Amino acid sequence: MARLKDWKVEELNGEQKKIHDDIVNGPRGKVVGPLRIWLNNPELAKCAQKVGAYARYKTSLDKSLSELAIITTGRVWSSEFEWEHHAPLAIEAGIKKEYVNIIANAKRPVFTNEDEQIVFDFSAEANILKNVNDKTFKLALEKLGKTRVIDIVGICGYYSLISMTLNVFKVPTDTPDWPIPKINDFSNMLKKD
Repeated sequence: MARLKDWKVEELNGEQKKIHDDIVNGPRGKVVGPLRIWLNNPELAKCAQKVGAYARYKTSLDKSLSELAIITTGRVWSSEFEWEHHAPLAIEAGIKKEYVNIIANAKRPVFTNEDEQIVFDFSAEANILKNVNDKTFKLALEKLGKTRVIDIVGICGYYSLISMTLNVFKVPTDTPDWPIPKINDFSNMLKKD
């Protein structure tokens, strides 16, 4: 970790060790990336990891739609660590690799699955525009329902926190197999032809 010295488990105080053990014994199974940063501030780590457990494992969205919202958020933030961890998970969950590659290049895929298109468009707008236009919101609400729309916002918000943490603290990638291109303009992710 370039901006903060990394820690060893034996260096953690009692509060940090309890949170560490909660994470290790939960669905994540290990403390990596932003969790290693947050553990330097145990109260934030405790709260954020609980929100994260919900955002990643317990939302009303199926895994493919959840991972789609995650990689869309990670791509807009240009968070290499996030991208390299979740792009393979999105494919494993059922998002076609061709769509993942289009997102990697900061472009809007045209999905054959309507729910995937809705989740992508909603997530892209939320992250790029910092809002969602009325048409996108209405369609998402009509097709996905209130709970899933709220969960998309929760996922995008949580993974923005993760991506910001990774970028600000310069957390290095540990799986450099799938780098994302350096792009500053994400407007092509919004273009509807």
